[in-house]
Amino acid sequence: MPSIPDSDSTSDSGREARLLIERIAASGTRHDVVHGGVRVCWRRFGAENAHPPLVLLHGGHGSWMHWLRNVEALSARHTLWLPDMPGFNDSDAPPRAAPGDDPLGPLLDALGGSLDQLIGAGTPIDLGGFSFGGLTAARFAVRRGAIRRLALVGSGGHGTMRRMSVEMINWRAAPSREEERAALLHNLGALMLHDKAAIDPLAFEIHDISCHGTRFRSKDVSQAGGLQAALDTLGGPQMLLWGEYDVTADPRPLVAQLTAGQPQREGVVIDGAGHWAQYERADEFNRLLLRFLG
Repeated sequence: MPSIPDSDSTSDSGREARLLIERIAASGTRHDVVHGGVRVCWRRFGAENAHPPLVLLHGGHGSWMHWLRNVEALSARHTLWLPDMPGFNDSDAPPRAAPGDDPLGPLLDALGGSLDQLIGAGTPIDLGGFSFGGLTAARFAVRRGAIRRLALVGSGGHGTMRRMSVEMINWRAAPSREEERAALLHNLGALMLHDKAAIDPLAFEIHDISCHGTRFRSKDVSQAGGLQAALDTLGGPQMLLWGEYDVTADPRPLVAQLTAGQPQREGVVIDGAGHWAQYERADEFNRLLLRFLG
C-alpha cells in the first residue's frame, strides 16, 4: 500500500494540488441554476459558442473534478459543460423518489432542466459519463434526446460481475482524520486507480473533496443494471471505454458483448488503466475522445 499523499492544506504538495484545481476552475465560468427547487452547479470551459456542446457527467462519490485532467485538452476544441450532479459537491441534493418510482428520476429532472436553461431545450449535445455517470448519461440521453454522440468510461449499469479483490473501507466510520485519509487512500487503490504511482496528491485531493461532498447513494442505481437497454433505445454513435484493470467489470468480454452486432457502437480497452481511466491515462483518453467526437 502506498504512503498517504501529503495533500493536507498545510503541505507543499497539498497546496500545489489545491492551486491546480483552483487554476482549472478559474479558467472556466460557474453557473448555479435552479430547477424545481434544486440548485445545480455547472462549470463551462472553452469557447462559448462551439457546437455541439460537450457535457460530461462524473462518477459516484465524485464531482466535476473527475474530469480535471481532461478539461484543457477537451475545451481547446469544444464548449465543455461539467456539472456537479444533484447530490454531489456544490449542487443541492435532489428530493427522494417516491417508493416504487425511478430512484434516478429527481436527479435527471434537475440535471436536464438546469442544462436546458443554460443551452436551450432541444439543443444537440455530445454527452459522456464516467462510472455511475455513465449509466446516468445513457438514461439522460434517452430522456432528453438531441444527442449527437455518446461516450462512456467505466460505465455502471452493465449488470455483469465486478472483479474486486480488495474490500473497500468505510471512511466515514474512521475515528480520526488520519485514519479517514488512510481509508480514502486505500479505496483509491482498491477501486479507482491501478498504478499506485497514479495515486498522487492531486488524485487524493479530488477524491477527498468529492467524497465529502457526496449525499446521493449511487451504488444501488449502478448495480441495478439498465445500461444495455438504454444504449439500445438511444442508438446512434456510441463509444464504450474501460480501463484494462477496471475492477468494476471484466472489460474485454463486456466490450465484446455490448458491441456485438452494433456497427455504430465502438468498444475500447485502455491498456494499463484502472477504473478512473480518464485520470490515469489522460493523454490517451483525450486523444480517443477527440477522435470519436470528430
